[in-house]
Amino acid sequence: MVTLADIEAARARIRDGIRITPAAYSEILSRETGNTVLLKLENLHVTGSYKERGALNGMLCMSPQQRASGVIAASAGNHAQGVAYHAGRLGVRATIVMPLYTPLVKVSSTQGWGAEVVLHGENFDEALTEARRRSEADGATFLHAFNDPAVIAGQGTVGLELLDQIPDLEAVVVPVGGGGLISGIACAIKESRPGVRIIGVEPAALPSMAAALAAHQPVEIPASPTVADGVAVRKVGDLTLALAEKYVDEMVTADDEETAMAILRLLEKQKTLAEGAGAIGIAALLQHRTTLRGKRTAVIITGGNIDVTLLAHIIERGLVKDGRLVRLRVTLSDHPGGLQSLTAVIAQGRANIVQVIHDRTYFGVHLGEAKIDVTMETRGAAHAEELMADLQRAGYTFERVL
Repeated sequence: MVTLADIEAARARIRDGIRITPAAYSEILSRETGNTVLLKLENLHVTGSYKERGALNGMLCMSPQQRASGVIAASAGNHAQGVAYHAGRLGVRATIVMPLYTPLVKVSSTQGWGAEVVLHGENFDEALTEARRRSEADGATFLHAFNDPAVIAGQGTVGLELLDQIPDLEAVVVPVGGGGLISGIACAIKESRPGVRIIGVEPAALPSMAAALAAHQPVEIPASPTVADGVAVRKVGDLTLALAEKYVDEMVTADDEETAMAILRLLEKQKTLAEGAGAIGIAALLQHRTTLRGKRTAVIITGGNIDVTLLAHIIERGLVKDGRLVRLRVTLSDHPGGLQSLTAVIAQGRANIVQVIHDRTYFGVHLGEAKIDVTMETRGAAHAEELMADLQRAGYTFERVL
């Protein structure tokens, strides 16, 4: 089992190749969650993720012969980039097997660091099987994304930094996939300051660590899509489970809607870009899923490698949920000036029209009538309600589409 001494040795080993990331206080999130919240910004590493720590320590622990044979890994993206980047620095040939539906930004970034990328399988577990097969066939040294003592020790250096940065730390909230990060952090912190609470957060669709803790052994759960693709792991490791059983105090979940809103919250209010796995800890705190109340709490923002198309969808859905983007389907008399009269009411209500779809055939339109889908930007839910009241007073019949 990984020990505190292993993690301290890892910190000394990787010190020259890894950034010490800040633990930034958030006034807004502290007020909204009822805890004193500090964000451990692991998204600020060169490759945008904490995974660099374990990847570098893993390769530095290899023998010269192992490094000469090349390294191979399976990853949904962040371990891939960490391995690719530091392999390039060390002059080691790297091959990364990634699931077929890995976000493009992670695939292109991994290739950009000089690694050969092989897309294989529907999920991480299928990519992992292929990586192991290639390792045995080609003789490359396999570096596991989480179930490896050197990788766990490298990730645990986050915990040592937190102890240095936050002397009065009371709790740490950690996103959980395969368990490498939480097991390393938990070991580092609990062995140094046992009173600090360690809380893990998993996607509601893939609670593999919770299932393993309940069964006291790794359990493979069914695959399921999640916006938190970086922690989409169906089965945790035996090494990470043993450490989690010893040190982790609480496991909770957050669903995709909550995680998407946390991404938007971090972006808009904290000016911090987080991927789904990076924001899931904030989602759990915002939804009060943990038992933490009034605690000085560090939340690990594990990474910021999010596909821009997904980010655009999240922003749009968030605006809809907040009432800042509204679509109404309005019935109009089909005569000249009908649309102008409608837009005049909207303009007087100080809403901004961003899209108009005019229809005379569908949506059950009667002869002499038209329906128009009008999408508008508002200042929020209250403004949207005021606008709809204005339309009712003006005699318009409508239904809310978004």
